[in-house]
Amino acid sequence: MPSGAAIIAERLAAEGCRIAFGMPGGEVLALIDGLAQAGIRFVLTKHENAAGFMAEGFWHRQAESGVRAPGILVATLGPGAANAVNVVANAYQDRVPLIVLTGRVDAADAESYTHQVFDHQALFRPVTKATLSASRGAVARVIDRAVRIALDGQPGPVHVDVPISVAEGAEPAHAFARPAPMRPAPAPAGLSEIGALLRASRNPVMIAGVDAVNDGAGPALQAFAADLGVPVLTTYKAKGLIAEDSELALGGIGLSPRADSLVLPFLAEADCILLAGYDPIEMRANWRDPFPPGVPAIKIASTLPTHQMHRADHLLIGDIGAMLAALHAAVGRRSQPRSAAIARLRHDLASAFAPEPEWGPGVVFDTIRRLAPRAALASADSGAHRILLSQMWTTCAPRGLMQSSALCTMGCALPLALGAQLAAPEAVVIAFVGDAGLEMGIGELATARDLGLPVIIVVLQDERLALIDLKQRALGHVECGVRFGGTDFAAVATAFGGAGVNVSDRGGLAAAFAAALARRDRFSLIAARIAPDAYAGRL
Repeated sequence: MPSGAAIIAERLAAEGCRIAFGMPGGEVLALIDGLAQAGIRFVLTKHENAAGFMAEGFWHRQAESGVRAPGILVATLGPGAANAVNVVANAYQDRVPLIVLTGRVDAADAESYTHQVFDHQALFRPVTKATLSASRGAVARVIDRAVRIALDGQPGPVHVDVPISVAEGAEPAHAFARPAPMRPAPAPAGLSEIGALLRASRNPVMIAGVDAVNDGAGPALQAFAADLGVPVLTTYKAKGLIAEDSELALGGIGLSPRADSLVLPFLAEADCILLAGYDPIEMRANWRDPFPPGVPAIKIASTLPTHQMHRADHLLIGDIGAMLAALHAAVGRRSQPRSAAIARLRHDLASAFAPEPEWGPGVVFDTIRRLAPRAALASADSGAHRILLSQMWTTCAPRGLMQSSALCTMGCALPLALGAQLAAPEAVVIAFVGDAGLEMGIGELATARDLGLPVIIVVLQDERLALIDLKQRALGHVECGVRFGGTDFAAVATAFGGAGVNVSDRGGLAAAFAAALARRDRFSLIAARIAPDAYAGRL
């Protein structure tokens, strides 16, 4: 009979999983061996947190290519499991399907053996969709259940604790029976009424979110917007659902007060609001109840919303793309959109987030966006640079700008980019990081070296926690805990086997980025030195 580890690996491979990320330990060696035997590559990272983000980056590219398989994170017991909590919480809030495999000692041993032993399931329960324990005779069923839960509705992480004896012991084989794919529900009752509301409206606005991305609703959304003339706002996670150089694309929203000062008045003029897979978990507090009184709000959701961030007068639950297509058919023809107002808002947003005259973070983003291929993939770490980048960086397809936008955790951009590059070796992949964020996970430069990945890393170096610094000053507090010393990142990159360069002007940046585009045998790091107050008044 096969081992429990072999059954786990067989089931995950059958789901389309091809790669796992993590740090080994004695308690997961059987799992890693089982994965290898099933053809699932194990990628060693320097930290479990980075492993989870690499799994997410890989998953994004797989999902865009039509492969519906969760990411895999492997962590050993005790400190390995504890290290993974941040990225698991991120997957939970950012709606990322992730199977988290942890090893643990057997229950009988735990009664008298305490070294590195604590309750993994209690640790992960608040930040997962489910936490399961693999049991003798039921390993296949546990893994099948874990995958179904991870992918169902709003995707998310599922933790599976695997005792050593279960992983190493013999396990009866079970015939694999993958459930039939879910089919979109038929058009619900009341669709004609909702269609009539949209047909009669003169100033409709659509807000699209991460659920539309995960449901693959981009084509239906684009057709709906184009045929009916509906302008589209997206959350940061949903950027690219409609190509952002489209006349109906109003860009990303979520964290910028400057953008809100332009977008919210525009929204106040709407006479019908359509929420397409919009999950407000990404939004600032002033997006609570932002819709004008009396204006109908139509929400299309993949699962029943339980938040209290905004009202919904009409609710459609099901596959986002199928619901949009059905609503599209129900609306038929509609009056022309308020094109002048849409064009004015696009102009005002572009002006508000224009690059600086000479040098600054905006110049960095603008220069690289102009030089990079239109389909380049990017990731952003958390911090001031991410807010500005999310407003300036245009994407032409979903998942074109990867970030932690619900949990907003630091240390994500580099591993997200590495995972995406593994899945799409031919792509140009750029990681935008702050200096503090890079220092938090700088060991993953070694992972980039070992994997031979040509990721381009752009470091915005201002030697401070810029976003916290801005908030601290705005509140009138004494400066504390926001400044740190300067690191020679170019030298660090070279020491890690990459190619590093420091830049401080537009010409130097353009030359460094052109060289990085041509370099495909190793990673490149461009450290852009910017002023300490470079983000003041920009967000």
